[in-house]
Amino acid sequence: MAIDDLVALLKQGPQAWNPWRARSPEAPVDLSHGALRGLALEGVDLSGADLTGADLRGANLRNASLVGARLGRANLFKADLAGADLNGADARGALFLQCPQLESARNWQSAYRDNDLACGAPIPGC
Repeated sequence: MAIDDLVALLKQGPQAWNPWRARSPEAPVDLSHGALRGLALEGVDLSGADLTGADLRGANLRNASLVGARLGRANLFKADLAGADLNGADARGALFLQCPQLESARNWQSAYRDNDLACGAPIPGC
């Protein structure tokens, strides 16, 4: 699915997005460099998504699944990650990500992240 179609579906919220993901679990979700600024993405399943370089400034990602997602160079300025599942996510090189944001997420300790985001927990692979 093209990025514009993916973004349009995301804008419809989890009630549209999550059933599509359930029907198409193997479909690639390439939202790299996507314009997702300020979107209400609470509870969406973005597991395995490529969010490299995406603009997620101010996005509501509360309770979203970011399991195994790629977040390198994604702009997370004021993004709300409370309760989001970061199990195995790759946040190395994410922009404006800070420890309080990270620590508000679930399984943040298993996320790959830069050394300045150790936040008191070992970094996987280090």
